[in-house]
Amino acid sequence: MFEAQFQSFEDPESGVALSGRLAACRAELSRRGLTGFVVPRADQQQNEYVAPSEERLAWLTGFTGSAGLAVVLTEIAALFVDGRYTLQAGQQVDQQSWQIAPLIEPPPESWLAQHLKPGDRLGFDPWLHTSAAAERLAAACTKAGAELIAVESNPIDAIWPERPQPPLGPVAVHDLRFAGEAEQDKLARIRAELVKLKADALVLSDSHAVAWTFNIRGADVPHTPLPLSYALVPQHGRPTVFIDDRKLSNSARDHLERSAAVAAPETLAEALSALAQGGAAVALDAATAADALTRLIAAAGGRPLRGADPTTLLKAVKNDTEIAGSRAAHRRDAVALARFLAFIDREAASGQLTEIDAVEALESFRRDTGALKDISFPTISGTGPNGAIVHYRVTRSSNRRIARGDLLLIDSGAQYQDGTTDVTRTIAIGAPTEEMRDRFTRVLRGHIAIARAVFPEGATGAQLDPLARQFLWQAGLDFDHGTGHGVGSYLSVHEGPARIAKLGTTPLQRGMILSNEPGYYKAGAYGIRIENLELVVAAKVDGAEKPMNRFETLTLAPIDRRLIDVSALSEPELNWLNDYHATVRAEVRPHLDAATQAWLDAATAPLER
Repeated sequence: MFEAQFQSFEDPESGVALSGRLAACRAELSRRGLTGFVVPRADQQQNEYVAPSEERLAWLTGFTGSAGLAVVLTEIAALFVDGRYTLQAGQQVDQQSWQIAPLIEPPPESWLAQHLKPGDRLGFDPWLHTSAAAERLAAACTKAGAELIAVESNPIDAIWPERPQPPLGPVAVHDLRFAGEAEQDKLARIRAELVKLKADALVLSDSHAVAWTFNIRGADVPHTPLPLSYALVPQHGRPTVFIDDRKLSNSARDHLERSAAVAAPETLAEALSALAQGGAAVALDAATAADALTRLIAAAGGRPLRGADPTTLLKAVKNDTEIAGSRAAHRRDAVALARFLAFIDREAASGQLTEIDAVEALESFRRDTGALKDISFPTISGTGPNGAIVHYRVTRSSNRRIARGDLLLIDSGAQYQDGTTDVTRTIAIGAPTEEMRDRFTRVLRGHIAIARAVFPEGATGAQLDPLARQFLWQAGLDFDHGTGHGVGSYLSVHEGPARIAKLGTTPLQRGMILSNEPGYYKAGAYGIRIENLELVVAAKVDGAEKPMNRFETLTLAPIDRRLIDVSALSEPELNWLNDYHATVRAEVRPHLDAATQAWLDAATAPLER
């Protein structure tokens, strides 16, 4: 009935079958005079989603999570993952060959300091690590009396006989009717930031920054319309975009050449070295710039200035055109969501639907809009105990039937040319338990607290984060992820620098779009998350002595009334919920067929005490 075009459910290679690759890796390291090697889950630009040709960690170990790192030594090997992936790593990796260790606390450098021996030579690929990461590795080596060696070519590539070719996704021009600001104007703003930094030039090492600055999009990585590329923006003179010209149509090349020179990626090192000669100060993004770039600048006599790429913050503050596009994208997405939620309510109680069926149905309803370019990340569809796995990805082997008494957690998003969406709803299949209703209501109250927050200009996400947790804390509960992340404009669904989290130190500015997604997860039983996207806008506060901000909710989808303990809601919380549902009904109802209209009327009916 439905099918998914943008998501695969196949089980990856894993386990004992891959142990021969570890032996081949050790043999290659020995041939190169190395006693160890570090394999991050990364490409040259630290992208969240990477091309198949960059999945070295998955190829070597079998682990397919989005964050991780492996260290191969002569007699021992370890895979480091964070708490989201401990269970997944144990299922995918041969634990006779690999230790599984924490990625965050303690960090891999602590493990290295314990297991490296004096005289060891630990290799790393400087194109796959930031300078800060390389410095941490070097410190661990020094502590153990070992040496960190920057390799000229990656040893994994030498033993990966069927490594996919690098991607050649076609580049598309991101029209001004979506971008809202011309490239020349963006470059002028970037150069103003370079003056503040006292930098002679900026390396755009993040493809998101290149895409935003030059108003292009691409198709090189899954779920994010990225054209893998670099750019050099000098304080004076013409910028250069480094991109494989096989990706460029005549119109795309003409568009780029109106504001920049176009050069092959392999000429970046030469151009950067030439720029750095004479002591030029070259700004680099500390979060995404490869250590190899820092080394090139320093070797040519330049001064690397590591810090925040100024385009990151410029990109995060959406202009009026991007804001209007996001609102339109969310209204369009809401129609697909209403059709999907009605479908689940109609069909799931039969026990015939599976998690994969839910994913395929939702994608199909989104494709019916005629505007879907991609999903913005692999849909998380977890029912029962699978819903308690925060970053669960359903496969053919894990696929579970949706049954009465379950909670179905579905976290999904879409890429449209005018905006990126991300929404999570938790759905009761049959009658929920009182515990489920209590936990859901606590999560909902935290969600409403964020949605209703009024905060001064300059407030950070760390200051708002406790609002989302307060009602869970009162019951001795919590969730182990951030409350919200930034979202791009037809770019990454996870965009910095702002976030609502314990470590969210970037001030929230008007025009930023962030998620609001508190949750609760009972291991082995069920998961709950409620997620909307929020736009930071001005707040009118009588008598305010400083500028104040608030959130405008962009997402338009019913919140399951069956899971709400109305008696626990305060009057302002109940009013917010009923007002939200009235807005959903008014915006979405005219675009639905009669049967789905009737469902929406019931799903958004006012709640009373």
